[in-house]
Amino acid sequence: MKNHPVHIRGFVATDLEGIFELLTAHGWAHRIPSNLFLERLITASQRVAVATSQGQTIGFARAITDGLSNGYLSMVVVAPEWRGQGIGKRLVEEIVKDDDSITWVLRASRGQAPEFFAKLGFVASSEAMERSRSGAG
Repeated sequence: MKNHPVHIRGFVATDLEGIFELLTAHGWAHRIPSNLFLERLITASQRVAVATSQGQTIGFARAITDGLSNGYLSMVVVAPEWRGQGIGKRLVEEIVKDDDSITWVLRASRGQAPEFFAKLGFVASSEAMERSRSGAG
């Protein structure tokens, strides 16, 4: 896999099926019940990045932001066989675009997520509060 070029770019409509397959195969099936739901999430997101290699979707990230002050990095997913090659980092960089005027927040509770995001400059916050969702979707 390391010999194949990886492209990071914005979302296009033809990416939907590949993103859905990536997400549902790698831990997001409980949150993404259908292509239609995923399409609605993407449409409601201000920043979306896709990683591809040889026509296959291998990574995805999306964020919600006002573009001025605050942003929420909602998803960063890389297929397991492609991890450790900087793809997640490139997806996050595409989303945050080195915009220092925006405070980006995220929830990093899965596996090695806290360690991964710490390497990208994120720090644990004691100021955040959360009102959890009730029910699916």
